[in-house]
Amino acid sequence: MAGPLSRAELSDALLRLEKRYWAHHPFHLRLHEGGCSPADLRRWVANRWYYQKCLPQKNAAIIAACPLPEVRRVWVDRIVFHDGANPGEGGMEQWLSLAEAVGLSRAEVLDERHVLPGVRFAVDGYLHFCRTKPWIESVAAACTELFSPGHMTDRVNAWRERYDWIRPEGFAYFDRRIPAAREDSALTLRLVLDHCVTADQQEAAIRALNFKCDVLWAVLDAVDYAGAS
Repeated sequence: MAGPLSRAELSDALLRLEKRYWAHHPFHLRLHEGGCSPADLRRWVANRWYYQKCLPQKNAAIIAACPLPEVRRVWVDRIVFHDGANPGEGGMEQWLSLAEAVGLSRAEVLDERHVLPGVRFAVDGYLHFCRTKPWIESVAAACTELFSPGHMTDRVNAWRERYDWIRPEGFAYFDRRIPAAREDSALTLRLVLDHCVTADQQEAAIRALNFKCDVLWAVLDAVDYAGAS
């Protein structure tokens, strides 16, 4: 990169990475097309739990590393979204409801007996990244949010149409997360554009988003392989 990109150019560079997002993974394609068995869905939900569980920790790491109170004030809402303001609330609680809706017990999700080594390795690597890299690089990695609302909308529509055995209460997480992701992604992108102004910072932001796409793809590689073996 010869010099810093304009805001529009940096935004375009980040958005072009959508082609590496896990929406295009063969497992997700089958999942949305109705080609997954109940065991496949349960394996996906149980392993995705490990990623969901890391999100408030990841967001806390960003806040801990960020010296700017104006950023910390807005980013803290993401912890509350997942953890809930009170016991029995929040995104993680709703994910456990999804687990029950597909036929898993809370106990088997919480004790992580189904979490695959590849999933654990990928998610732990992402959390380590966010705990050790500059805060704005961790924010840039979260730009996968730019690609997620449409993907989640397609998922919910496909599941309601093609997996009618899933109990309706299982969709609560997605119904709540889709509008929140649209708002979060706008903030995330704005922070990256505001704070990544040098060529080095912009290159680091693009690398961070590439890394996050690799993490998500690796999660599905493990889930997909386990079903084939």
